[in-house]
Amino acid sequence: MRRIIIFPLLILFVSVACGSNTPAPTPPPPLEESVFDSTSTAYGFYPSPPEITFESVFQLFKDMATHGDFVLVQQNVDWESFLLGVDGESQKRTDIINQITLARQNNLDTIFVLDALNGLNRRKFDGLPAHWEANFANPNVRTAFKNYALWVVRNFQPHYLGLASEINTYMDAHPNDAQNFISLYNEIYALVKDEAPETQIFVTFQWDDLNNMFPQPEEGDRQRFLPNWEQVEAFEPNLDVWAISSYPYFVFQSGADIPADYYSPLLERTSKPVAFAEGGFSTQAFAEFTHSPEDQVAYLNAIHEQLGSRMVFWVNTLLNDFNIDSYAKEMESQGRNPEDAQMLANFAYIGLREFDGTPKPGLEVWNGFRNSAP
Repeated sequence: MRRIIIFPLLILFVSVACGSNTPAPTPPPPLEESVFDSTSTAYGFYPSPPEITFESVFQLFKDMATHGDFVLVQQNVDWESFLLGVDGESQKRTDIINQITLARQNNLDTIFVLDALNGLNRRKFDGLPAHWEANFANPNVRTAFKNYALWVVRNFQPHYLGLASEINTYMDAHPNDAQNFISLYNEIYALVKDEAPETQIFVTFQWDDLNNMFPQPEEGDRQRFLPNWEQVEAFEPNLDVWAISSYPYFVFQSGADIPADYYSPLLERTSKPVAFAEGGFSTQAFAEFTHSPEDQVAYLNAIHEQLGSRMVFWVNTLLNDFNIDSYAKEMESQGRNPEDAQMLANFAYIGLREFDGTPKPGLEVWNGFRNSAP
C-alpha cells in the first residue's frame, strides 16, 4: 500500500516548452511582493499538467495563478552535477529554472521540496549513479544534497525549503539509515540558516502512514490513530514547520468518514506553524474505490476545520485531473514500466477540476477558503 500512496511528480515538457536548446537560463528574481509575507494561509499546487502538451503546461500555470498563490517545486537530486559543486550547468538545473520562470511570469510564488527518493517507491533513492551506495551515510550523497540545497537558496531565496518528502516512509523501511538522514538534515539546516536565516526549513511526513493507517510488518504492533510522534520530533528543534501529506481516500470509504480529530492532533502536539504540503481526495470511482465530488468537499472542509489558521500553506496536489491516456502514451514512449501508468491512475482524479478544466464542487470550496483569508 505504501507504493500506492506516494504521488509521482511528473512535470514533463516544461524544459522543452521554454527552450532547452538555448544557453542555460538565468534564475529569475523573487516576486516583489510575496504571499508568504502575510499571515494568511497560502494556497498552491504541483505543476503537473493535465495532458502532455506544450499548451497544457502553459495553460496550467495561468490557471494556477487564478486559483492559487504558489507552485510546489519538488525535483530529485542531480547527483553527479551537484557532487562537483554548488555552481554548474545541467539539464536538471535548467528544468528547475524554467519552472520558476513560468511561475514568476504568472505572478506565482514557489515552495521547494528537495527529494532524494523515488516518488513511486520511497523505500528507494532516485537516480543514484550505479556505483553509489544507496544510503545517507554515503559522503557523495551528503555532499551532493548539501550543494543542491545551497544552490536553491542562493539562486531562488525561498521562504520555505523542504529537505525531504514523506520521510517517515523511508525511516520505516530503513531504520538503520534514519539517523544518517537526520544528521544530514541538521548539517544542511545550519548551512542554510547561516546564509539565509529567514528561510523556513522542514521535511514532510506522510500523515496516513504516520498515523498507522497502513500497518506494515516492519512497524511492529503500532496502533491506528496513534501517530509515531518520535519520527517527527527526531528533527527537533530544527523543524521550522510541521508539514504533512495525506491521501485519506485510501483509508476511508467517503470524505464524511474522516474523523473530526484526524488532523487536529498536530495542533495539540506542537506550537509551531503547520502545513499541508501535498494531498487530495479522489472524486471518481476506479478500481475498488467509489468516491464522488462530494467526498472531496468533505475532505477540504475537514482540513480547513481541523487545521484552520495555523496552516501557513496548503497544497492540493492537482488543480486539474490527469488525462491518463495522454500520460500513458508519453510514459510508453519513454520506455517506462506500464505499471507506472496504472499507479498514476490512483491519483488521476484528485484535481479540483476535470482534466478539460470543468470545475468540480471542491473548486468553489477551495476558492472560498482562499478568498476569505484575512
